[in-house]
Amino acid sequence: MKLLREPQAEINIIPLVDIVLVILIIFMITAPLMTAGIEVNLPQTKDSPLSRQETEALRITIFKDGTIKVSGEMMSLNKLSAWLAEAKERGVIKEVQIEADREANYGVVARVLSEVKRAGFTQVGLLTIPE
Repeated sequence: MKLLREPQAEINIIPLVDIVLVILIIFMITAPLMTAGIEVNLPQTKDSPLSRQETEALRITIFKDGTIKVSGEMMSLNKLSAWLAEAKERGVIKEVQIEADREANYGVVARVLSEVKRAGFTQVGLLTIPE
């Protein structure tokens, strides 16, 4: 009795699964590396985080070198004051959150706070990281 191999009429799934798993691992390793941005080193406090509100607040980020970023756009202090005044007139923003790097110049943070107050915003928050 002689055994002959006959052609299979089925799809072999094992190599397909191997390839998919390798691709999945590659994406899992490279996905965190694809996020680009500048890290802001926030100060830590002992307060607990506030509960999430239903409306989104305007976030102003102040970096270590003194640059200011609002809604994904880098801007100067003069442009910030004009932008805030226009946003207040339109009534689209209710709350402002300031996210300043721990090593940012205090003078820049104070000037941004002053511009926010001058624009007429009363709900202002300073973002920190809980210890």
